[in-house]
Amino acid sequence: RVFGRTAAALSEALRGAAAHLPVDINPRPPRRNSFEVSLVKEDGSTVELWSGIRKGPPRKLKFPQPEAMVEALKSSLA
Repeated sequence: RVFGRTAAALSEALRGAAAHLPVDINPRPPRRNSFEVSLVKEDGSTVELWSGIRKGPPRKLKFPQPEAMVEALKSSLA
């Protein structure tokens, strides 16, 4: 449940920061017990904004703060 809540909060924050960009949650089956955020650019290249795979314990370190993801998105788009 925490994965779904975190994904919903992040997608809301990202949509608020860049309304022109589509936000997809799990376009492919996710890796078990992982949380990752990626930006797919127009040319098809992928930029990893967050990976919680090697983070934690505690478990809360596996999930990014929405504000940090908005800043990472803005810097990747610049």
